[in-house]
Amino acid sequence: MKVIAHRGYSGAYPENTMLAFRKAVEVGADGIEMDVHETKDGVLVVIHDETVNRTTDGKGAVKDFTFDELRKLNAAARYGGEFQPIPSFEEYCEWAAQQPIFTNVEIKTDNTYYPDIEQKIWDTAVKYGLEKSTLFSSFNHVSLLRLKQIAPEAHTGALTECYVTTFPGYYCKSAGFEAYHPGVTLLTDENVRNCKEHGIAINVWTVNDMTALARLLDWGCDAAMTNYPETALAWLSARGAH
Repeated sequence: MKVIAHRGYSGAYPENTMLAFRKAVEVGADGIEMDVHETKDGVLVVIHDETVNRTTDGKGAVKDFTFDELRKLNAAARYGGEFQPIPSFEEYCEWAAQQPIFTNVEIKTDNTYYPDIEQKIWDTAVKYGLEKSTLFSSFNHVSLLRLKQIAPEAHTGALTECYVTTFPGYYCKSAGFEAYHPGVTLLTDENVRNCKEHGIAINVWTVNDMTALARLLDWGCDAAMTNYPETALAWLSARGAH
């Protein structure tokens, strides 16, 4: 089972910063999950929320800032210590192209829709040769369908935090998605069986306790997204499962 660092090594470092991504690689994470929004001047940036309020020392919606304005905010404000800027997606891709990891890009269009974001994300991944090592996910499945129109070869994962369907494997297969990304509390024996019957990968978020990790291992899930990749890797390795 693969271990994906959720927003980087976010359990110990400021989420969605280059510091958290570098630390995830240092401890041996297989992949990095991160979130992409778009600024007022059309730059793709790595941040989870629609606003900067929770994770920085600023206030306001990401879409209302220019990139230069966002770069002045401290993405490590809640942690103290060294200043960490909000990365651009291009900055991340340039770095990731040199790392032994895959990337899960969450397209953040579930609350704010950026009309050109799917094309921009795909073009940037291609520019850095990351299109084959990147999985694109979203709670807004229309974004995934749009991405498939742009690039049929793109690998996609349907994020869900509620029961979209009791037949997620059938749903994903019918829509052309390669993976199902449920919250850890949503997965059931029936869901797992249905995904396996239809050849759909199961990547689960956010797995921060060993009881849940053990359950996913028993089910044969493909990946666990966790804020604590070092702990998850050690636990799986001790059981010969990584």
